[in-house]
Amino acid sequence: MMKYDVVVVGGGPAGLGAALSAKENGISSILIIERDRELGGILGQCIHNGFGIHIFKEELTGPEYAHKYVKKIEDKNIEYVLDTMVLDISKDKVLKVTNSKDGIFSIRAKAIILAMGCRERTRENIQIPGYRPSGILTAGAAQRYINMEGYMVGNKVAILGSGDIGLIMARRITLEGGEVIGVFEIMPYSSGLNRNIAQCLDDYNIPLYFNHTVVDIKGKNRVNSVLIGEVDENKQLIKGTEKEYECDTLLLSVGLIPENELSKKMGIEIGKTGGPVVNEKLETSVEGVFACGNVVHVHDVVDFVTEESIRAGKGAAEYLNKNKRMKKLNIKTIPKDGISYIVPEKIDSIDEDIILSMRVKDKYKNKKIVVKSNNKVIKEIKRLHMTPGEMERVTIKRGLIGENISEISVKIEGENHE
Repeated sequence: MMKYDVVVVGGGPAGLGAALSAKENGISSILIIERDRELGGILGQCIHNGFGIHIFKEELTGPEYAHKYVKKIEDKNIEYVLDTMVLDISKDKVLKVTNSKDGIFSIRAKAIILAMGCRERTRENIQIPGYRPSGILTAGAAQRYINMEGYMVGNKVAILGSGDIGLIMARRITLEGGEVIGVFEIMPYSSGLNRNIAQCLDDYNIPLYFNHTVVDIKGKNRVNSVLIGEVDENKQLIKGTEKEYECDTLLLSVGLIPENELSKKMGIEIGKTGGPVVNEKLETSVEGVFACGNVVHVHDVVDFVTEESIRAGKGAAEYLNKNKRMKKLNIKTIPKDGISYIVPEKIDSIDEDIILSMRVKDKYKNKKIVVKSNNKVIKEIKRLHMTPGEMERVTIKRGLIGENISEISVKIEGENHE
């Protein structure tokens, strides 16, 4: 049986950052397992710019960002295998793995870092009625077809959902000569970044319709139109508002799901995000198993994935080096008014500053993020604008948290939304 100190499951930005961090913190025996044909994960198909502003202080494309980390991995002689799938992980950290060359084999690890990323919600997840013709794709699948495989997915395209990939694909299809008839969002706000609305829709005069959804898909062999209707505050169709839009393609950008089948099979506790419950070092409920990136919670900026993965790699190294045994303080982080979730969900040690990542529930204007240690306010941050599409991050200085506390809570002061 192959043996490694640290095995990283996933060779995307989270896996690469975590492996590099573990190496830089003294671990020499590391293996990255990637199921795709190359390292870099989703970055390979993200040929637009906007990556690396926080980490490298320059604006890069996805492949450029990935290349910098792949080069670091190779310079550090960190081992990796491609086209290889992890089938199962036991609680004593034995991974059952398969590829076309070696068949099924096992690898024993002393510590594991889960970095499997996330996947897109599909038509089946949101249950759109109608025929099942060709021409219905997730936005990420369309991105891969166009940017990596060289296929145009359609000429006249409707996009359901205003997630970042959908917004970016609206611009991409337009640049390739296609027509995007509109982006239709069931929520009263976008789930994408404001900069992408401006740069990908506004700059190309592509309309964005809030409180709208696809009611029906028409066409037997190929999509030939979609029926769009307005919804009320309960996301129910308002009868009589339906309108038919001629198109040959429907792209779905309706949310991402952390990919945690392996985590669940291991018995790892899953939290509100759909990802593992982790502490400040990104350790899961199974000792010695860490998780980072979109497998924990969906990020909107890859730089923050990298920052998180660096903490996970360092945490795994500390676990193996036994230099700093976890104190297990078990301080809960509690999302209160206006906050949908907080990562990490608990804090086991406060030997460093704590970074809390969260999303708000609605759009807010001129409000404050208020952080309390038990019932004492320890930090307030004014925000001119907050939206669920943009992750909020709050850094708490270690000395502010105090001693003998049971919880840290975060709320938006005032519940009035924009």
